[in-house]
Amino acid sequence: MPADHPTLPPVRLLPDAELARDALAAPLLARAVRLARWAGPETRVSAGGELVDEQLPAAAEQLGLGDEMSEGDGEAYASEAWRVAVDTGLVDVEDLDEPVDGAHPDGAEEPTGSVTAGEQLPLVTSGSPQDVLSLWLDALDVAFADATVPVIDDLAAAIDDDGEIDFESLDWDPEEEAEFLEGVLGNLYLLTVAEGGGTDISVPLPVLAASMIVPDDMGEPTDDILEQVSEAMMRLDEQFRVLEPIGLVSYVPVDEALMAEDADQEPPVDEDDFSRYGMVRLTPLGLYGIRSRMLEAGVAAPVVGELADKDAHALLDGIARFPEAAARAETEQWLTGRAPLEAVRELLAAARGRDSGAPLRRLQCQQALSLVGAEAEAAVREVLDDAELGGLARVWLAELGAGDVPPPPEPMIFWLAVDTIAAQLDAEGEPDELQELVEGLVGQHSGFFEAAWRVDHPATADVLEAMGRLHRDRAVSKDARKAAFKARSRGGN
Repeated sequence: MPADHPTLPPVRLLPDAELARDALAAPLLARAVRLARWAGPETRVSAGGELVDEQLPAAAEQLGLGDEMSEGDGEAYASEAWRVAVDTGLVDVEDLDEPVDGAHPDGAEEPTGSVTAGEQLPLVTSGSPQDVLSLWLDALDVAFADATVPVIDDLAAAIDDDGEIDFESLDWDPEEEAEFLEGVLGNLYLLTVAEGGGTDISVPLPVLAASMIVPDDMGEPTDDILEQVSEAMMRLDEQFRVLEPIGLVSYVPVDEALMAEDADQEPPVDEDDFSRYGMVRLTPLGLYGIRSRMLEAGVAAPVVGELADKDAHALLDGIARFPEAAARAETEQWLTGRAPLEAVRELLAAARGRDSGAPLRRLQCQQALSLVGAEAEAAVREVLDDAELGGLARVWLAELGAGDVPPPPEPMIFWLAVDTIAAQLDAEGEPDELQELVEGLVGQHSGFFEAAWRVDHPATADVLEAMGRLHRDRAVSKDARKAAFKARSRGGN
């Protein structure tokens, strides 16, 4: 089985300039910027820096929200945008003082403060893409915090006789709630990058909820687990509605017909349509945002292109466990700007070795050579007599359709077979495809194990033991185990 390795595949990110444009176009940040530009000395705020109720209609009108939604909704959006403006430094609220009686025509009773443009506001137009993205990450923090508070209905139900919120009755742990949402977003990130790092992967809400609740080793979920998944779905539905306006996700909400109390009501869509249960997709900006939060938390989250300026050894080791599309993209970037022959010679030199990672480096090297094409032929022919690379070179030249490829000596055939299986075992464990390879090799070569146990390869014994586990013929499996014993007895394996 492969050793423990980082589980996060690399992500492919858009250039910072494109991400910055997406950030400024995110509805929540765009509204915060508009309010920051609208605010001035006459803008009245409470002791907590929030707009007083009397200011909310004007703020909503400034955002153009008056006509497109109810008055209450427009003011709620305006209040949310103002909070982002304050918390990100787009506006500054200073000098909170108790008002003098009659200082305001409506007799304000709360302390008020002066509002000025914040230091971050000029960055919207004159800052670098990195400045804009830093501002957006601060706004994401605000949206994330909003997404983890109890829903309005729960808050209303928890108000006691004195008009105060009884937080204990909410059964709400802010740290636990934040940790759960971080876990959900981490799983969404992993599901996205595991499919090549693109942003066209939509994940059903039940899948995300189950990924956090259903134990990995559980077969059929119990009724209690299914109820927990259902409750988590409803909470995530609320949270993704909050996170969508900041540009983190694209979200199709849960179909309200699913929650209809009338059991006889016919649903408007097919019961098997997963989109009815909510579908969420990370945007390109969302990939950037979640990766940034992971890096801040100390999680290794590689990005395609990080190896472009490294040497060939670092490249082959680095892409060893990348998904195929990401490995190809990383290798293409590494090859860009390098002279083909020199790059191929460097790759071949890095592929040599008897360490445990060498077989997988050779496999990755062979795949990298295919990106160079015929220009690599001269360099590949230089290693035809190399004990470690000669078999690889012959296979690659044959796939290229090159002529005059010398046949491999028998020891090289068996060495390449052991090396190839060792690489596959390191990369993927023991998948079904490897079982087919093993049975094919044994079937093509009579007396395979009698020759294979003599192969001078560090992984010979381990490979033969794996072949014994993989081959479905009991007699052949027994021969493989005997050969593995001979290889270990010979020493050096």
